[in-house]
Order: sequence, then C-alpha cells, then structure tokens
Amino acid sequence: MKPFADLLERLLYTTGRNAKIALLADYFAHRPDPERGYALAAIAGALDFPGAKPAVLRELAAARTDPELFALSYDFVGDLAETIALLWPPAARPAPPGLPDLVAALRAAPRAEIPALIEGWLDASDVSTRIALIKLITGGLRVGASLRLAKLALARQFAVEADEIEEVWHGLEAPYTALFDWLEGRAPRPAPGAAPVFRPPMLAHPIEAADLATLDWSAHRAEWKWDGIRVQLVSTPGGSRLYSRGAEDISAAFPEIVAAMDFHAVLDGELLVIRDGAVAPFADLQQRLNRKSVPAKLRAANPVGVRLYDMLFEGETDLRGLPFDARRARLEAWFARTAPARMDLSELIPFAAAEDLAALRAGARDAAIEGLMLKRADSPYLAGRPKGHWWKWKRDPLSLDCVLMYAQRGHGKRSSYYSDYTFGVWTAEGALVPVGKAYSGYTDAELQRLDRWIRAHTVASYGPVREVEKAIVLEVGFDAAQRSTRHKSGIALRFPRILRIREDKPAAEADTLETARLLLPG
Repeated sequence: MKPFADLLERLLYTTGRNAKIALLADYFAHRPDPERGYALAAIAGALDFPGAKPAVLRELAAARTDPELFALSYDFVGDLAETIALLWPPAARPAPPGLPDLVAALRAAPRAEIPALIEGWLDASDVSTRIALIKLITGGLRVGASLRLAKLALARQFAVEADEIEEVWHGLEAPYTALFDWLEGRAPRPAPGAAPVFRPPMLAHPIEAADLATLDWSAHRAEWKWDGIRVQLVSTPGGSRLYSRGAEDISAAFPEIVAAMDFHAVLDGELLVIRDGAVAPFADLQQRLNRKSVPAKLRAANPVGVRLYDMLFEGETDLRGLPFDARRARLEAWFARTAPARMDLSELIPFAAAEDLAALRAGARDAAIEGLMLKRADSPYLAGRPKGHWWKWKRDPLSLDCVLMYAQRGHGKRSSYYSDYTFGVWTAEGALVPVGKAYSGYTDAELQRLDRWIRAHTVASYGPVREVEKAIVLEVGFDAAQRSTRHKSGIALRFPRILRIREDKPAAEADTLETARLLLPG
C-alpha cells in the first residue's frame, strides 16, 4: 500500500502535466502486477466497495476524535480523507496489506466486518497511507491525475499510441493484466472483437480571426453546432453502448437511445432533448445527465434524440480514413435504408461565401444554437484535435457583472485555496440572488489575492462554504443563460468563467436580475 500512497502524495504536490505523466509512467514501469493494475483502476474510478462508503469513515472518525474538533478541522482542511488521516490517533499494529490484498479483503469481507477492517488499517498506517486508503475506499482520489493522463503515461512508457489504448479500453477489466501483457510484449494487443468499444473522437479547433482571413471556404462544409452533448453510438453483435465524448458509458441514463440502436455501426452525433420537433434548451438535457437510472416520468418530460454528424464504422468496415464527403454520403445512404428511431441527420448548410455564414452565426443565439462547425471536405476522421481539419465558430459569449457571495475550497492542488466562487445579481428589492458558480478564468496571483480577501472578509460559515462581504465584483463570461428551479434567481449561467475582477466597480453597481432575465432565450 505504501508505494501507491507515495504515488498519490507525489501526484498531489506535482503541478505540471508532464511531470504527473512521468510519475505515473515510472510507477507503471516498476510496480508488479496486479498492483499497478489496481492503481490504474483506482485512477479510472473502476473500483467499487459497496460496504465501504464515506458514512462508514465518518462514523469511525466520530468514535475516535472529538466531534467539534473534527468539524472545525474539516472546515479548515476541506478534504475528508486528509482530515481523518491527520486527526486519527495511531496505534501499534502490523502494517496494512499491499494494494492487491487490500482490494481482495474489501471485496470478500461481509459488510458488517468492513468497519473493523478499515479501523485496523488506519491504526497501522502513517498519514500519507491513511490518506491513500481513504481516497481508495471513497473512490475520489482528487490528486490531479485523470484516466486520460494515465493512458498517456502508459503510451509514453511503452511506446504505443494513446489512441490504441483507448480503442481497447472498454473491453478490459481490472487489474488489466491483458493490457500490461500487450504493452510489455508478452501478448498481442487485446482484440475488442464484437465488444462495443469506444473510439477516440475527432475534435475541432476554435477558429480565430487569423484563421477566418486565410480559410479556403470552398474546401469546407458547414453544419450547425448544436447545444447538447457530443456522443458516440456503438452498436455491434456484442452489444450496444452510448458514450460521451470523454469515453464515459452513459447508456443507463438514456435507455431509449440504446433500445433504438438495432444496427451494426459506430456513429458520431449530438444528444439533444427534442420536444415537438424543436431542440430544447440544454438545461432540459441536464436533468437527465449523471444518472444511473432515469424514472419514466423524467424520460417522458425530457424526450431525447441524437442528431447524427458522422459515421466511423458501417458494419465491420472502418470508414475513418475516408474524406468527410465520402463518409457523409455513406451516412446518408445508411440512414435512408435503416431509418433508426430517435435519430436524424445534421443539416449541411449551403453557402456561397463567408458572409453568408457570418449572418447565420449572428442569429444562432436566437435559434438556441451554439454556432457553426466548419469541416474540410477532404478531411479523414482523425482522433484528437488535429488543426486545420475541423473548426468551431461559436457565437460570441455573453457577460454579466456579478457580486461574489460564497466561496468554497477547490480540490487537488487548489485544496488549500478558496477557489470555487458563487456569485449573484441584485433584485429590484436590493437583495443578491445567485446565478452561478465558477472556478476558472483567473490567474494564480488573482487566486491567492482572492483567497486572502475571502479569509479576512468571511461573515458566516456553512460547513466548507464561506459567505463573504458583498464587496467584490466579478465580470463573468458564459455561453448562455437558462431558466433554473435550483437557483433562487430562477436563472443559471451555462459554462461560466471569470473574465476579470472588477476592482473599478462598486458592488452596488453590479448587474441586476432584470438585466440577466433579458438574456434568457425566448
């Protein structure tokens, strides 16, 4: 367990992306099987221990520490694993088992015996091992190491392409012995066979003014950029799955889409709520995201469909090497033959010149569309974000001047700072109501300055959240405003980020709820 704990500690205190990849690569190269496989599974969030949940850890901590001291410490530290690890009184016991034995013990133990098992391990561990143990059990590592980063580390260490790993990943199971056998040359690459595995998607670059000036418009095709989530539909003789752009299996949240996938193909598209033939706001789709199951009432209220963009495979035939125009022709012919339920084709927009598209883009917000996509007619389907092939030409962002209301600690390297900011606008009665939360857009220097100000100007605390004096104005940029029953204001901002700190503006002059409502669609 100690080598895994050391890895997590070093990842937590390492800020550079390449440095984190190097740490992971070294660990995967030098730790044995199945330890490294279980470490990879922990990073992937693929380990689950039903009998060991945060509530169990809280109960153990409550029995071994003063409750008020624990509450105050948790408020200050902001991380459950770190708080328990620091406060836990050690005892003289044998060292905890290695990572594989620990995983096996948690899986095999009856639920009633798990608290005593964890208690004994905590007694026998040092602080860093306790932190690692608790993070492993709760499934939230929060050390700034994603599964994508781990795959890049494996690719670097074993001299393969990360996309090769991506294409077999969903056919593997922890502790990934077949993966490491392939990477170290003991076996061929695991074959997905008929399994419905994810393929890395092709992504677009934001188009800049310089790109617009030099673009060969005649060589491109244009589509709307719809305001949903990008998905990949994979249907094979081995099953059907719906994946997000980030390779997350979201089939359980959208069973009606999976039920409609009675074909053999891999498709690229946009998942949308479509009601009475019209695309609904993203907020409606958001009601169904991040769910393991969706009640029938919620499905009926928010009916979903997929607007198809591209075709990667038709049956066993890999189409990704074909130019966009050829893939589009194959998609149109396939769609005409198959007529899949809950799906339609993304419209190709005819245009004669750049000015035609600029005019359409200007009206995109009124049509609840994010903007335009530009795709080279001769572009193959390439994994990642290759420049010069696909461009996204999004509508211009909106902004509001909002007042900082609450702050909460971040995670990972930001766990020591108040970096998550809830902000609001003024009502006609002179009250502040929240419209969103942001945790990006500021510099490190601004973060440190805001953190010092927040600590010095806290007026109330609610667990890990601090309410602050209403004195800081933040200019907040966002893609859209949408109606929300979760916010007292009735409004939520989509993809908010801090554009700047308005030190020149008194809080009383921040924007009003009336102004924010003018930005709502319809």
